Amino acid sequence: METKRRSAAIYFFILSGIGLITAWYFNALAVMGGEDYLAEGFTSNVDWVLSLDLLIVGFASMGFIIIEGRRQKMKHLWVYIALAFVTAAAFTVPLFLAMRELKLAKTASQSEPAAHPA
Repeated sequence: METKRRSAAIYFFILSGIGLITAWYFNALAVMGGEDYLAEGFTSNVDWVLSLDLLIVGFASMGFIIIEGRRQKMKHLWVYIALAFVTAAAFTVPLFLAMRELKLAKTASQSEPAAHPA
């Protein structure tokens, strides 16, 4: 596998892991504290900006996952979308990007001419 693709995949896998851990941790604290996601997420203008910013980026990311995933002939794209709703986009978007890097590396290695022994 090309070193750049492997490094990019590792980078995205690390971000994905961090995204999953932080989402689990802070969601657990919120649930145990009985916090209301909608009420807490839209209480001030700053909350509105951050919440809507993340919402729009989330929809853009889902579109990218579907469009780029189909372009790369990746399978089970719906899993990334579903996981974003039950875990966090901070987990699933980097996971998709990591899997995309692996797919690009595989495609590149398959398109390279095979070396023939002399």
